Amino acid sequence: MKHILKSTGFLTILIAANISCANQSYSNPETHAIQVSAPPQVNSTPVDTTLRLKFTSGIRSILEDSRGNIWFGSHQEGLCRFDGKNLTYFTEKDGLCNNQIRSIFEDSNGVVWFEGGKGISSYVGGIIITPTERNYQASNEWQIGENDLWFKGDETNGNNKLEQLPGVYRYDGNTLTYHVFPLMPKGDEGFHYSVSTPFLKGKNGMYWFGTYGAVIGYNGTSFTIIDDTSLKLNDATGHLHVRNIFEDSKGNLWIGNNGIGVWMYNGDTTINFSRLQGLISENSLLSGGYKSPAGSLEHVFSIGEDSIGNMWFGDRDTGAWRYDGKSMRNYTTKDGLTTTHIWQIYRSKSGELWFAMADGSVCKFDGESFVRIF
Repeated sequence: MKHILKSTGFLTILIAANISCANQSYSNPETHAIQVSAPPQVNSTPVDTTLRLKFTSGIRSILEDSRGNIWFGSHQEGLCRFDGKNLTYFTEKDGLCNNQIRSIFEDSNGVVWFEGGKGISSYVGGIIITPTERNYQASNEWQIGENDLWFKGDETNGNNKLEQLPGVYRYDGNTLTYHVFPLMPKGDEGFHYSVSTPFLKGKNGMYWFGTYGAVIGYNGTSFTIIDDTSLKLNDATGHLHVRNIFEDSKGNLWIGNNGIGVWMYNGDTTINFSRLQGLISENSLLSGGYKSPAGSLEHVFSIGEDSIGNMWFGDRDTGAWRYDGKSMRNYTTKDGLTTTHIWQIYRSKSGELWFAMADGSVCKFDGESFVRIF
């Protein structure tokens, strides 16, 4: 089932060359330019993966940027940049918004952005910048641009007084504008509509946002909402607790949940893929507060697709799963994984699958088993 809401207007304010805020009484008086005019210089140095990351709290995010740097965002210890030779670390002491880095993006100007558990930072001119200025005057005037980046609200969960209601920030290359999510049932806000996944730019101009209790799609004119109501979920079936969204090469949207496994939306219907594959355990509590038994796929924090179209799922408790279109195969520490909790599955520019692990390491699949590379 879809819930559809028409867009109510268009952004009419002038967009300045720097990040600006319509309510200056809450602004940091120092404004930072964030555009990069020079073309990126690609680092062609071969990657030395004999180095090891010092993080122990886990790797939440990975990005290879246009200069050849590899960025790693940790669960609680800040950020690391690998330039092919050296590992350089950044924390809140270096200006980072937060030591938990959930997502990393690069904009069309070559600026790298970091979405923290709290706040947003960027890397410009060799330094970390945490811009504080925002536009809150167009919260219901949704629109999209070809190169937009989207970020969660500034709080870990819920929203602050300036945001007022759950939503997302849109960065159009100049300004961070806050947009409020549509169609929220009254009294069901806060954590339920807090963003829990990186935004996803899908096919056909659709942008997807995963919150803990819903998946929201926006195509520039209308919204598609996948939630407990549309899926007819209740206490007996378990509720959505979204931890990852991914669109495959065929256009299917995959939704990883903490408790009720993987769901798949093909544009018309949504199915519980884990249950279809027999991977919901017999005595499952259908929630995040217990450990998945071996051989189940219930707490799914990461999803990816390899270069030949196999789907991969990273569980919190049972390791990695590969689906070749016919059958599932499970990989655990016996197959070389350093732990069974996988935060992200990242496809490198060379086509390798990298698995960001909860023990602070990064593994890759070599076709047969897993090896640690960072």
